[in-house]
Amino acid sequence: MPDNPTIATLPDSQGHNHSEDVQINQIQCDSTKPNDIRPNLLAPNATKPSAIEPNAIKHESVIAEQKQKVIFIGLPRTGTTSVSVALLEQGLKVAHMAFTKEAFMQADAISDAPCFSDFKQLDKLFPEAKFVYIDRELESWVPSMQMLLSRMLPHLDAKTGRFHPIMKRSFRHSFGVGVVENPQDEQHLIDCYQRHKTEVLDYFAGRHDFLSIDVSRQGALGQLLAFMGLASAENQQNFPKLNVGRNVASWDEYKHPNKISANASGPDKRKFFDYKI
Repeated sequence: MPDNPTIATLPDSQGHNHSEDVQINQIQCDSTKPNDIRPNLLAPNATKPSAIEPNAIKHESVIAEQKQKVIFIGLPRTGTTSVSVALLEQGLKVAHMAFTKEAFMQADAISDAPCFSDFKQLDKLFPEAKFVYIDRELESWVPSMQMLLSRMLPHLDAKTGRFHPIMKRSFRHSFGVGVVENPQDEQHLIDCYQRHKTEVLDYFAGRHDFLSIDVSRQGALGQLLAFMGLASAENQQNFPKLNVGRNVASWDEYKHPNKISANASGPDKRKFFDYKI
């Protein structure tokens, strides 16, 4: 995340003021068509939180209209590009980053910003969705994340950065960008990663609509497809190795008719959801 930062840049051709669509909260890191999803994806047997806070979500229609979702909530540089490409090949409509309601509505699978920072809110908006956490060894994740931040930081500046406000908010929330002195600090990133992982695992504990995978492990793709009801449990497929090293443009360069634009415009133009994190 993001595989190509320019996918999230402004301006909005419709002149929409994105800043009105997002509420910035305190960061969490202390240190600072082709095919539809199969029907059995729609019936997770998990028990989800029943209470939705009053006025927390203003777009209840989302719950009734969209139920076929898989939302990936691993942090940037954990394999979101590999997951996205693999699911495109399975016939799903995929958004790698989603900054509008319409992007979420159109896509069967969504990953990256703002999913990794907003998973609790998205769980309430899409109660029939399945959620997948993508894990990665810290020894390889930290330098990869440092490399990504070295390219992204100038564009994440709250006032002058050219990235979408939703992306800026997600990085502020999860990594303290714009708050801590050095978001690339090794220990800071380790703390952020571990805090995010703990929060995810605690939140989804005991639920059957949640899966944790490491895309580098043998048979991980088969495990994901089985979880989604797209393959048998014996499937041993592996993920393609994409967006590795210093290559951070794979998703933007990958051409496929099932790709959903992060800035897709719909009935609400390019507005986002009315929730806070």
